Amino acid sequence: MIPERRHPDWIKVRAPVSPDYFRTKAILAEHRLHSVCQEACCPNIGECFSHRTATFMLMGDVCTRNCPYCAVTHGRVRPLDREEPARIARAVKSLGLKHVVVTSVDRDDLPDGGAAHFAATARAIKANSSDTRVEVLVPDFRGSFESVETVLASPIDIYDHNVETVPSLYKIARPGGNYQRSLDVLRHAKQNSRATAREILTKTGLMLGLGETRDELFEVLRDLAAIRCDIVTIGQYLRPSTDHLPVARYVPPAEFAEIRRDAIAMSFRHVEAGPLVRSSYHAWSHVP
Repeated sequence: MIPERRHPDWIKVRAPVSPDYFRTKAILAEHRLHSVCQEACCPNIGECFSHRTATFMLMGDVCTRNCPYCAVTHGRVRPLDREEPARIARAVKSLGLKHVVVTSVDRDDLPDGGAAHFAATARAIKANSSDTRVEVLVPDFRGSFESVETVLASPIDIYDHNVETVPSLYKIARPGGNYQRSLDVLRHAKQNSRATAREILTKTGLMLGLGETRDELFEVLRDLAAIRCDIVTIGQYLRPSTDHLPVARYVPPAEFAEIRRDAIAMSFRHVEAGPLVRSSYHAWSHVP
């Protein structure tokens, strides 16, 4: 058996010890909430929790898809918890958040993919904390534009859907997804955000290190620029366990800096790129 490759020094993070880390964790537990920070084994959990920020995960901690890069549990899902939006709103207020990210597991079992639940959560947050910026990181809703519009009609500020990787790797990394479908969802969100009374930004994220080439990466970035996506995050894929896809390459920080420089020149409003970058990492700083 080939031994598991050790992370390079630039990937290592310190164990969380700050009082705010434990306070954030306690508030999530108190309100019986899930966070993608915990479920997906995010390496930034210590930093984010220490700053009293978390990415709330809706609709349980079990996903209907089984992407081989993801640490979130796959299996049989539970019925929706109708009280969850209100509990998240109370947690946001307790934490004093000015920017909150709400995501979910994939719920392909639901007719709308959970769009109404996202909308209810955004409304609950704004009702409790009117000045809080709400970012939703949503699934592809199996390409349902009706579901996209349900979310857009709620008081969100940023519509985020991750393309995750380049098209050639979808069969091995995202067997339940479709690259063109994800682009179409982002395009539809951007076009229909104009019908709202406020500006809604669109956002997406990619992982590097699964075997993509630089040319493939920049082809995706050109696709995203063509549909006027506002914000892009680019980070290193990290293998959650030996049961998940292996890391093909660790991208050095200097290369991430070059990618960011070249991507910024493509007219995106903001590009966040680095080994530890994730969709919601420093999300509050991605917009003015």
